[in-house]
Amino acid sequence: MVATHTTEATTPPPEAGPRAGHPGRRGLSPQAEGMLALLFTVAIWAAFALSARALGSSSLLPADAALLRFGVPLIVLFPALWRRRRRILAVRPGAAAKIVCGAGVPFFLAAMHGGALTSAAFVGSIVPGMVPLFVSALMVARGRALPRGTQAAGLALIAAGVVALVWRYAVPVDTDVLAGAGTLLVASGLWALYTVGLREVDLDPVGSIGLLCLPSFAVIALLVLTGLLPTGIAHAAGADIALFLVVQGLGVGLCAGLLYAFAIRRLGAERSSVVGSLSPVAVVLLAVPLLGESPTAAVLVGVPLITAGVVLANRPSRSRRSPEVPADA
Repeated sequence: MVATHTTEATTPPPEAGPRAGHPGRRGLSPQAEGMLALLFTVAIWAAFALSARALGSSSLLPADAALLRFGVPLIVLFPALWRRRRRILAVRPGAAAKIVCGAGVPFFLAAMHGGALTSAAFVGSIVPGMVPLFVSALMVARGRALPRGTQAAGLALIAAGVVALVWRYAVPVDTDVLAGAGTLLVASGLWALYTVGLREVDLDPVGSIGLLCLPSFAVIALLVLTGLLPTGIAHAAGADIALFLVVQGLGVGLCAGLLYAFAIRRLGAERSSVVGSLSPVAVVLLAVPLLGESPTAAVLVGVPLITAGVVLANRPSRSRRSPEVPADA
């Protein structure tokens, strides 16, 4: 299921031209640029997982965090988004729906709710870790061959890792943790939809953020104004607002959005999902000093399984028969 190197993924964009004009100076290859963007995305996603868990103990409510998540990028990027308004409005409804549902309000609320019921390790492991499996399922639904060999083994390890994480809560049944884990699986499936949707739109990373944040902010604002979602931002602590503004608004909403969309265009949807192999480990390590979470036996077994599974699932296949679907398909 790993992405092959298509023309789009290997040909430098027009803006790389000036760098090529210096014969004695070599710039990063498109693949290296994509992987560097993924590494930064890992760090930001780890912060997202930690903030999802920390939201329950803060003075902010989920709707408040969502307003910061989708509102800050719109304010920062407004001039650039205005210049791209025609291209954004020209996106096909089906592709736009994948992006808006996959990383918008449904994904955000599912991730926040799942994090409140489980732990940072669950958020950091299940949400990004399961993306390769869901992306593979979406690719098969679009006519791809079933994964084989090491890729199939990797997907099996990912599933086994998730089972290892939740098994101790199944006997005896812990309804809160199981409900949280199920909600995080929904969030992961939605993110996979977003990952594939990014490949179907003819937008640069800034335009992709606008396509995601504008309708998402409108929806969450409407839910708040009608009272369907409660808000406490007017009385929230300044430190909590500043933390979520930086992590969710600037970090996840702006920087991760730009970097992940950039990586998708450089490396492809399936190969970019390898970011999940590093994110769970980073979250588990950071949750110990920042949130006081102690890794349980289930985490120590499940996280390595998910990590190994993502690595195997993204290894190149010799029997690959069809190239990755290009971005303008």
